[in-house]
Amino acid sequence: MLSGNVIAITSGKGGVGKSTVAANLAVSLARQGKRVALIDLDIYGFSIPKMMEIDISPKTFNGKIIPVESHGVKIISMGFFIKNNDPVVWRGPMLGKMVEHFSKDVIWGELDYCILDMPPGTGDIALDMHHTIPQSKEIIVTTPHQTASIVAERAGTMAQKANHEILGVVENMSYFQPIDRSEKYYIFGKGGGDLLADRLGTEVLAKLPIEEVIENSPTPSIYDEKTSLFHHYKELATTINLKFNALNAVIRD
Repeated sequence: MLSGNVIAITSGKGGVGKSTVAANLAVSLARQGKRVALIDLDIYGFSIPKMMEIDISPKTFNGKIIPVESHGVKIISMGFFIKNNDPVVWRGPMLGKMVEHFSKDVIWGELDYCILDMPPGTGDIALDMHHTIPQSKEIIVTTPHQTASIVAERAGTMAQKANHEILGVVENMSYFQPIDRSEKYYIFGKGGGDLLADRLGTEVLAKLPIEEVIENSPTPSIYDEKTSLFHHYKELATTINLKFNALNAVIRD
């Protein structure tokens, strides 16, 4: 069973960097000494095993799954059970079973945070997650393009209708800033994150830049101290910690 603070990373559409945000937030929280799990619920479009450079499968104990650990994060993904990058061809009821399976049949132990990498949109898995894991809160990921933010609003509205609190918005690919220059280039426009946060009555938690991949990095999707994104994700993790400390203090009172 899941314990700790559960955060669903959602988006209205694919290609906005939702999985990258989920993975790097999980790793950044772990770097701050938190016990973190990452559940890849993007059943059709799983990418976490590749992003985390995991090439082993989970083991079982007494009929339960032992999650794979990477970068200090406990991880489960449909990708661990698929051979040769075969596609997953399932209908809705099977998807719901995997949401329940990954949350209840994995030996997670005590957790501070559980990050859910959700599929884009408002389909079956999002519906099942809202029912199976009602305590989860959500972060909505968008790009700065205003059309993308309008699509992302649908995911936020779905969360609100399911009585799931929205922690805030992460605007990904906000700008590009060359290493040797002070200028910022807004390749995908401006204002999408602010527009989305305003429409949903929440705040922008982070505006993450586009950054060149460091050559020969063992895990290029996970940002290390040589990158500015390492520090952006560190700040995002700190913000999340402060938010949950305040929320939990209110509950205790």
